[in-house]
Amino acid sequence: MKDKRNRNHSAVHYATPFILLALCTGIAAAAAIKPADKLKVYRNIAFMDDLKSDGEGTGLVIRDNDIIDNYSGKTSSDGEVIRPQFGEHFATLTSDALSVDVPVYWGSTSELLEVGACQSSGSALPGTDGNAVISAHVDTFFAELDKLKTGDKVSIKTNYGEFIYTVRELISFKSNNNKYVNPSEENILTLYTCKRDILGGSDERIGAVCELTEKKFYSDDKEAG
Repeated sequence: MKDKRNRNHSAVHYATPFILLALCTGIAAAAAIKPADKLKVYRNIAFMDDLKSDGEGTGLVIRDNDIIDNYSGKTSSDGEVIRPQFGEHFATLTSDALSVDVPVYWGSTSELLEVGACQSSGSALPGTDGNAVISAHVDTFFAELDKLKTGDKVSIKTNYGEFIYTVRELISFKSNNNKYVNPSEENILTLYTCKRDILGGSDERIGAVCELTEKKFYSDDKEAG
């Protein structure tokens, strides 16, 4: 019995250095993660397209388009929208108040948020009834979103028309609060981003709710292309 105890004690004695080495290696690997990578993880979690449920982002193809900027043909308050494909650049968001000119993609994934603002594929297209929900990163395309004021104008230009919105309300909400991103019977545009946080992990969202004040569907097919 004494010999058995001695053998067990010797095994533990020899194994201890290897156990400590493994623990130290694991700690060092965790510490080696770049802060930028940690921030990217936070951003990806914060802005995934929660309203998309059919998996259409699998095998994502990003489609870039030329969006009509200075249309000079005939317009109408009524018209037909063109539904984009997931991952397609289908609009440009502009606002003189912010001096921004942001490409808008249909759907929201971490890849799309690296190249522009994203409209949830479960929200209403500009020009249709409902809530058009657009988000972007606070450190890139929506860096100055917090400078919007009530009464400011926001324009969404597409290849089927231009839609002018007026800021009605400035908003702040938690990431798990869907109040402002849910469907609505109103013709509104909801813009939001993360509240700036030096740690990169804020669960607070800020933005603006804008009401549709002018529709300009392009009726000159030749110029609208």
